[in-house]
Amino acid sequence: MEVREPYAKYLPPQFKRTEAGDIPIDWVDKPIGEMAEVTSGGTPSRKMAAYWDGDIPWVTTAELEVGQVTEAVQHITAAGLQNSAAKWLPAGTLLIALYGQGKTRGKCAVLRIAATTNQACAGIKLKESVEGEFVRHNLAQRYEYIRSLSNGGSQENLSGEIVKKIRVGMPSTRAEQRAIAEALNDADALIDSLEQLLTKKRQMKQGAMQELLTGKRRLPGFSDSWISCLWGDVIDDCSSGATPLRSHPEYYRGSIRWVSSGELNYNVIEETLEHISAEALEKTNLKIHPAGTFLMAITGLEAAGTRGACGMIGKPAATNQSCMAIYPSSKLLTAYLFHFYVYKGDELALRYCQGTKQQSYTAALVRVLPIEYPESTDEQLAIAQVLSDIDAEITALESRLTKTLALKQAMAQALLTGRIRIPLAPQEPAAPVLFPGASEAEGMLGSGPARAQESTP
Repeated sequence: MEVREPYAKYLPPQFKRTEAGDIPIDWVDKPIGEMAEVTSGGTPSRKMAAYWDGDIPWVTTAELEVGQVTEAVQHITAAGLQNSAAKWLPAGTLLIALYGQGKTRGKCAVLRIAATTNQACAGIKLKESVEGEFVRHNLAQRYEYIRSLSNGGSQENLSGEIVKKIRVGMPSTRAEQRAIAEALNDADALIDSLEQLLTKKRQMKQGAMQELLTGKRRLPGFSDSWISCLWGDVIDDCSSGATPLRSHPEYYRGSIRWVSSGELNYNVIEETLEHISAEALEKTNLKIHPAGTFLMAITGLEAAGTRGACGMIGKPAATNQSCMAIYPSSKLLTAYLFHFYVYKGDELALRYCQGTKQQSYTAALVRVLPIEYPESTDEQLAIAQVLSDIDAEITALESRLTKTLALKQAMAQALLTGRIRIPLAPQEPAAPVLFPGASEAEGMLGSGPARAQESTP
């Protein structure tokens, strides 16, 4: 028996309850098997070299993550196609991952090219009366539900028969299906453009660090010499913190910010996950570091994500023993040191950290780390400002992308269930808007695909 999605107790007026969920009364509810041919592929023998590295695209479930397949990582030959269960699927075919590692099972994508697939991909070739993009968005939105339909056993799998029974609620006219799909495609286009711009900005930041933090490119107006030395030559003090006893819960009921290394993410730390009391500060001999103090992670540096991690204190705070606070001398600006370590931290950790069970820094090791910097603190400040400005642009783009992803999710939930209807052109009448707020939907969607605009650096 098909597993049904949970329903809300309240059914709005002008809606009906179906196995595909609550949908408008003028919509239809159909299983995929009635509106599409469902097929699967195959894998040519890996032992036969003549079956591989040909010119026939061959898609696996790993390529379904981004929602559309524009090229294949692997290719097979005509002999590989002939001697396996692989078969050609036309562009526009929907693919669902029947099984795979991690969160792969249940992922849906559309083929933008003609291609073959392995046996872990179900190909859904829809009839011409159905808008494929609408079905793709519908299935993507119901990802968790589709995963719940899996067969049990040592490895949970979907099957072609399960896919055929998945019911889709949709407008009865293809025109309305297309209008919904186009609105969601526009949102995807904006998300894609933001992601591309974010990638470009990050690459720009990397290039700027490579040039500005090594002296390969000088900012206008600066010509003083650069200095290569050890950290010990340009820092006055460095010290790590401590962890108050967990057996004293009252130590963690205070208002003093307390930073752990997990909070170091190349960022300015304005608030901390935990706070400690004045008694904990005194009993543990901790120091409150002022705003602007540079922190670096000093333990567990063999792990990606921790290796090279650093941050700046935005408001006065103490730290645990996995964070080291660095106080530069008057020769070196903290802001410059921060950007230098963002650029070099990963490399330095790999070269200089020591330990058998866990790679770590000590105060002595920190003092022998190499550094290059301009002798002029004005030039240090100018370099730090350029890099901070790029960081601000990246942060703004990340925030915009997060908000856009949330908006797309809300749009998909409203449009794919008919809670908001898109008015069609007069020659293609649709059912009346069932809920107040259609004008809000139009405002969200705009008149066409929005594009992210790159700001001038």
